[in-house]
Amino acid sequence: MATDGSPKRQQFESEALVHLDTLYNVALRLCGNASDAEDLVQDTVTKAFRAWDKYEPGTNCRAWLVTIMRNTFINKFRRESRRPSAVQFDTIEDVSVFESVQDQDPEGSFFHSVVDDEVKRAIQDLPEEFRIPVVLSDVEGMSYAEIANILDLPVGTVKSRLFRGRRRLQQRLYEYALEMGYIR
Repeated sequence: MATDGSPKRQQFESEALVHLDTLYNVALRLCGNASDAEDLVQDTVTKAFRAWDKYEPGTNCRAWLVTIMRNTFINKFRRESRRPSAVQFDTIEDVSVFESVQDQDPEGSFFHSVVDDEVKRAIQDLPEEFRIPVVLSDVEGMSYAEIANILDLPVGTVKSRLFRGRRRLQQRLYEYALEMGYIR
């Protein structure tokens, strides 16, 4: 980055760098470890600064930055890590494993009330196509439209991946939730 107090740098610092916590949280979920997450954030910020003249002031800077991060992750870190296993959508049951609260919103109440290490591990173990939407929605609080824009997917696909990702989390965390008293 420029070392002077240039207008480009000042604008970048005031609009983009305020999102570093979000970038790090998303990067940590994508990469699974702090070192790779820090590298991903650094790469993202560097690319964003270089492309700052392409950013349209007044638009959603956080979404723009996360899109750059996503593309950087896919292009760099995905090549270096193992490929996620293919997921057969037909094999995932459409029925809630939380039968006692099936008519309520188990995802919302469960994921917003508890996020501890076991839940973080379960999220990290999700296949990438489910993990990224779950992290952006349930951890970072982004809207379906923002996620669709970041992932370059239709909103319906985002909703489907969130639904299926949350179901996988429910299935994996059911026994844990019973032990911890989150459900009866």
